[in-house]
Order: sequence, then C-alpha cells, then structure tokens
Amino acid sequence: RVPIVPAAVLFDLLVGDHRIRPDAAAGFAACAAASRHPPAQGNVGAGAGATLGKLFGIAHSMKGGIGSASLRAGRYTLGALVAVNALGDVRDPASGRLLAGSRSADGHRLRDAAARLAAGDLPAGALAGMATTLGIVATDATLTKAQANKLATMAHDGLARSISPVHTMTDGDTLFALGTGQVEGAADLTVLGALAAEVTARAVVNAVLSAHGLTLPDGQHLPAARDLMEARDQMETR
Repeated sequence: RVPIVPAAVLFDLLVGDHRIRPDAAAGFAACAAASRHPPAQGNVGAGAGATLGKLFGIAHSMKGGIGSASLRAGRYTLGALVAVNALGDVRDPASGRLLAGSRSADGHRLRDAAARLAAGDLPAGALAGMATTLGIVATDATLTKAQANKLATMAHDGLARSISPVHTMTDGDTLFALGTGQVEGAADLTVLGALAAEVTARAVVNAVLSAHGLTLPDGQHLPAARDLMEARDQMETR
C-alpha cells in the first residue's frame, strides 16, 4: 500500500558533511519551531545544499535554495514552499529575466541552457540522481484525495514557467498538495489549480533570489543569483 503521507529527498551530498542526515528528531524540532512568522528562505533547511544549472556540469552550476510564496484570491488562500535543486536554469516568469543557471566558461555570465541545447550543445555526462526540485502547495480549501492529486499536477505548471529545462530524466521533480478544510464547500479546482501554478512559480523565484553563494569542500565556489546581479550592476555603473 502507498502511504497517504509520502516523502521525497533531493541530492545535496556535494555540500557539507554527508554523514549528517535529517531524522525523526529533526522533524519533531521543525514542528516545535513552527510559527506564524514568514519562513526563512535561501540556504536553510532543504535548501542548504541545493544547487541548480547543472546541465553542463557542476563546475558551471550555481547555488539553489528554498523559497516560499503565498497569495489570496476570492475565498481561497494558497501557499507554496519549494526547494530548488534543479538541473535547469531559473527564470522569472513575470519579467522573463534569466536569474540563475548554467554559467559560461568564465563563470560570469549565464548560458541559457535551453537555448544552448537548441543550438546543439550537449549536456555533461554522469548527471543521474543529481537534481530534483521538491515542493508543497497548501490551501485552506476542502479537498478530496483526487482533488489534492489534481492540484499537485496543476502546480507543476509553476515549475515549467520558472525552470528550464524541467521534468527531465535526471530530475525527480515532485510536488505535494494538501487542503486544511477551513473553507467548506466544493472546491473550484480550476481556480485553485491556476493559483497553485502561480504561487509555485513565485516560490521558485524567491528561493533563487534568497540564496547565498557557497564554497564546496573541494574549494569550488558556487555563486548565487545575487552574486551575478551585483557583478552585473557594478559593470553597468563603471
């Protein structure tokens, strides 16, 4: 039988001590620390070791992270929490701006992985198991199991809007959905699904913009989106 409360993991063993793993005690501690304050984002929790832009190798990748977003429309409130550990690049759907991803050979510019694939560039080998974006979408609507499944499916559109390429054979992209049941009555899945995709995309963008650069144990430095943005701004002001 498949449990009603499943679990998922992302590959982050390139960062830190691989012997340190989350356990039941960490889960209890997380529940005990829960509050109504905005959650921390970036290099925390599941985002601590998250990376992205790995299509052309780890040497050209950047720091990922965990991000959250919420919105209220009509009688529904939705929130999303996403740990971005993607193979592909991250783009802001609102502006179309490429925020983070596979970097050029000099490390100072973004390649635009999807465009490079279309131009015939081949990805690096041995990428299996090194990428997965995980997330959860929660709403105060009342959902059946089938509706929760559909909501999670529609929320994946948010990943497709903000990550490219996404859902590859190397990614294990997984989203969960839940409803608290505070808003009674039949749920409008068309509205909820559209909102779920939007809030998921926003959470992905927030994860990347909240991340900080990180140096790996081998001395390799993975910059974050803010690092490239600051460098770009400095170049433009000279």
